[in-house]
Amino acid sequence: MGLLKLLIDDPLTFVLLAIPLLYSIIVHELAHGWVALRMGDPTAKNAGRLTLNPLSHLDPIGTIMLFIVGFGWARPVPVNLGYIRDYRRGLVLVSSAGIVANMIFAFLAVLLLKWLTPAPRGSVGIFLSYLAQINLILAAFNLIPIPPLDGSKILMGFLPDRMHDALARLEPYGFFIIIGLLFVGALNPLIRFFRWLILVPIGFILS
Repeated sequence: MGLLKLLIDDPLTFVLLAIPLLYSIIVHELAHGWVALRMGDPTAKNAGRLTLNPLSHLDPIGTIMLFIVGFGWARPVPVNLGYIRDYRRGLVLVSSAGIVANMIFAFLAVLLLKWLTPAPRGSVGIFLSYLAQINLILAAFNLIPIPPLDGSKILMGFLPDRMHDALARLEPYGFFIIIGLLFVGALNPLIRFFRWLILVPIGFILS
């Protein structure tokens, strides 16, 4: 995404972007906790994680990754699906919440770009474009069905028990698998596909 280059080329726009971009990953996690609470799980609330205070959410490595490669992560909001009566429904809805939050951010940014005529230039245009792109990539990246990403948990909600358990057992190694696949570029086509998949309904709504 060239965000570090943006810091050098246009420090003002970088500063304007920093807070909304960080809050893109914060709201992603907050959405998980909020939906879990609505379904009967108070774990995130009791842990003080249903807050917009960045100190409660930010992960140092995930934040650095956000600005270096265009996507990152916050500390996962704790969820205990044992509180939710329908485990599989809870797994799908809670896991989907963060992705939906990023899709809404992306939609609003694209909507503003479309409504502001003539097309915004300079810092405003760059700000909205980066905000849309970051949230699209965050949503697309989290749709990848490799634990611990949300896409794997959404998939688990529909898999038979044996396949669900097999995928869940990958979670301790998932981070290393993801980093390795990112390093060799193997996930890029999948991220582009999910990004396109998200853009289709956004483009349809705005058309």
